[in-house]
Amino acid sequence: MTTRLRLRTYGDPCLRQVARPICAVGPAERLLIREMITAMYAFDGTGLAASQVGVLEMIFVADIGEGPFAVVNPRVIHKSVKQTVMEEGCLSFPGIRIKVKRPEKISVRYLSERNETLEVELSGTPAKVFQHEIDHLNGRMIIDHASRLEKIKFKDKLKHLESLQKKIRPHVPG
Repeated sequence: MTTRLRLRTYGDPCLRQVARPICAVGPAERLLIREMITAMYAFDGTGLAASQVGVLEMIFVADIGEGPFAVVNPRVIHKSVKQTVMEEGCLSFPGIRIKVKRPEKISVRYLSERNETLEVELSGTPAKVFQHEIDHLNGRMIIDHASRLEKIKFKDKLKHLESLQKKIRPHVPG
């Protein structure tokens, strides 16, 4: 499986930008969703936010065991007070896993790729995946959840990822 989409990794400024909501899912968005699903599988991921492939639209795709699906304009409408800590990896942080504390349960409202408004209550891995991908759409990454010790532990890997981004996008003064 090949993809024309390029995965953005730590250091790419696109990952820090907030995605734009979309009015409705049309043919262009459906094509992007199909390409993102192909890319997610090609990159061996569970989820993929549009910002991770350089598209600043409020879309992510995921497959949490029941086949791929798309989430458009997600909004968390309820979070449990009880939190849980789970280790998370991220396609944009190859080789890095961070312990992330998140609400144990959430309710999310979003559009499907058929423009249906859906509301779901999630816990466990599905809640983690949704929160992880929603973070991406809001310019947040797993490293933002890392403890000081984890940041020190991964300092060299993070510098390496940033240096790779500079090779892809060299700094041009002025």
